Amino acid sequence: MSEMSNHKREVPMLLGALERPALKWLSEHMPAWVTPNIMTIIGMVGSLMIFAGYFLTNYNESYIWLACAGFVVNWFGDSLDGTIARYRNIQRPKFGFYLDHAIDVAAQLLMFTGIGLSIYASLNLALFALIGYMLISILSYLAIITSNVFRIAYISLGPTEMRLIAIATNIIVFYTHNPIIKLHAFSFTLFDTILIFIIALLYGGALGIMILKLIELNKSDPAIKWEKK
Repeated sequence: MSEMSNHKREVPMLLGALERPALKWLSEHMPAWVTPNIMTIIGMVGSLMIFAGYFLTNYNESYIWLACAGFVVNWFGDSLDGTIARYRNIQRPKFGFYLDHAIDVAAQLLMFTGIGLSIYASLNLALFALIGYMLISILSYLAIITSNVFRIAYISLGPTEMRLIAIATNIIVFYTHNPIIKLHAFSFTLFDTILIFIIALLYGGALGIMILKLIELNKSDPAIKWEKK
């Protein structure tokens, strides 16, 4: 098995060419007291803001803007914790990897549950989307063990792009008042419809990733011939 601390990172994100220089500049200008762990905490605060913003829409729709701000804060903390560690050469490969992705799991749970508890979307659909996101994450972790490669984005969509999709969705449903879309005997809100599209993308992507990785490993990892003694 590969050493998880020595894995290769692949970040083929759509916005990578813009995001990487921005993160580099921010990491270079951060005060010395701002540590990677502090940025991890800031990212988690953003996740709590997202959850609170969505949940509080049950009392006032304007709280959706708190969720939007939460996505920005979450991006800031989650993207910079590892970037600062690499810039200052203070990486803790095993501890940092475990902490970062354990926090990611909690953050995803808060985000999708918050969406499901808002006035905009079905909790069932939000949880189905959460499962799909977790599937992609699990397959990424399996790739580290089997191929020593950690791929952060698929079909050019990574966490940053997903956050922007969420913010755009929030803005659209706020100003359109989340209209009902009817399809034969079924009816969905606009937010639900977007969630269904994301679910299809996540589950289809997970299946495609699994099949392609199995084909790759089948070629690179032949069976060991068993010899009788």
